[in-house]
Amino acid sequence: MTNQPNPVTRRPMTWGDFKSTLEQNPDLHLQFEYEAGKFVDSSYHITEIKQAPIASVDCGGQMNSWTEVIVQLWEPSVKEADRSMKVGKALKIVGIVEKTLPLSPDAIVKIEFGNSKFDTRQMYPGELVTEDQTFTVNLVPDFTQCKALSRNQSCGTSSADVSCCNSADKKEEPKLVAASEEASCCTPGGGCC
Repeated sequence: MTNQPNPVTRRPMTWGDFKSTLEQNPDLHLQFEYEAGKFVDSSYHITEIKQAPIASVDCGGQMNSWTEVIVQLWEPSVKEADRSMKVGKALKIVGIVEKTLPLSPDAIVKIEFGNSKFDTRQMYPGELVTEDQTFTVNLVPDFTQCKALSRNQSCGTSSADVSCCNSADKKEEPKLVAASEEASCCTPGGGCC
């Protein structure tokens, strides 16, 4: 059994690392676990592989850019197979894609999936497990963050936000929020950024 660290506690996996790990296991059945004990149906298709260059400006005013490779999975409405495709078949699909669209090995890899019981979303490959005849990609949710705060800076939208989002020793200016809202600033739904 092979395990890799969860990307939430480390840098997200690159396309190059993900593909390399697949290439080491071509004869195993490839399955995806999207929630504990819940797997993408064995009849899934890899419908497309996208490469998306991202350019953004965070709330602190800093430009950010990166590339993502997004592998989209689809479950047909009627079960077509008892076993999932082998890793080798998935790599053939990758080969078809890369003939037309060279995929950046440094791109962040995400898996896009949803079904009637699970809203479509993009997730990171987390733990990769080889066991018996299967290669399982455990998927972990994407997450949001305040990049300015992760750099120990403030949101930068106004001086009021500096006192809200940063522990900097600056004189706090009056805010147009209720005292109860002030305490919840920089928490989910707090309106910080």
